[in-house]
Amino acid sequence: MNAPQAQGSIHRVAPDIWRVSVPIPPEEFPGGFSYNQYLVVDDRPLLFHTGPRKLFPQVSEQIAKVMPLERLHYLAFSHIEADECGALRDFLALAPNAQPVCDRTAAMISVTDFVDVEPIAMNDGDVLDLGHHELVWQSTPHLPHGWECGYFFDRTTGTLFCGDLFTQPGTGGEPVTSADILGPSEEFRQVADYFSHSINAPAMIEKLAALKPKLLACMHGSAWRGDGAAMLRRLGAALA
Repeated sequence: MNAPQAQGSIHRVAPDIWRVSVPIPPEEFPGGFSYNQYLVVDDRPLLFHTGPRKLFPQVSEQIAKVMPLERLHYLAFSHIEADECGALRDFLALAPNAQPVCDRTAAMISVTDFVDVEPIAMNDGDVLDLGHHELVWQSTPHLPHGWECGYFFDRTTGTLFCGDLFTQPGTGGEPVTSADILGPSEEFRQVADYFSHSINAPAMIEKLAALKPKLLACMHGSAWRGDGAAMLRRLGAALA
């Protein structure tokens, strides 16, 4: 991926939660695309998704509009992939007190070798206390892909940082929407086929739906506000 010329943006999507987004224009990605990162500003600030290494200048510039980069305490991600943790080393270099946060499987198979800072290895149900926000780790191996996949649920705001589950095409210009996101993401999935076809997907989706999220913080496309449980169950039905 070439470093795009487009500038990033940052918008608050929930109390203390900011969506950083960098658009990829159609000439670089057919139909356009977007990479989102989510910043939780608290006593111990957390970034969920670092973004690809080549987008680090755009992402870091947007974060600096809200808080100094060196205040970052946790650098969390769903699984091992360039858009999830490609800029991890860059952020660690600028935030000397920060630690990676990931699923215990990710820590075991990759992260302890990828960086010199010891990661915080999360088990399913573990809680990360940021000060005001309490984030609960949800282990979801192979949903949608990656043995080491997992998500954070912020039970303070009802936000599920749901990664690639609802990947929407386009440049993601609208920070938050209440319109349908399943239709566009299903069209994209049919073309890209990025789900693992895990036989355990229905049970894991139901586990996430039981959290009753109010906001789905999507990694690609708009964040979504509404009945998150119903939206997740619609996804589960589409995968069945």
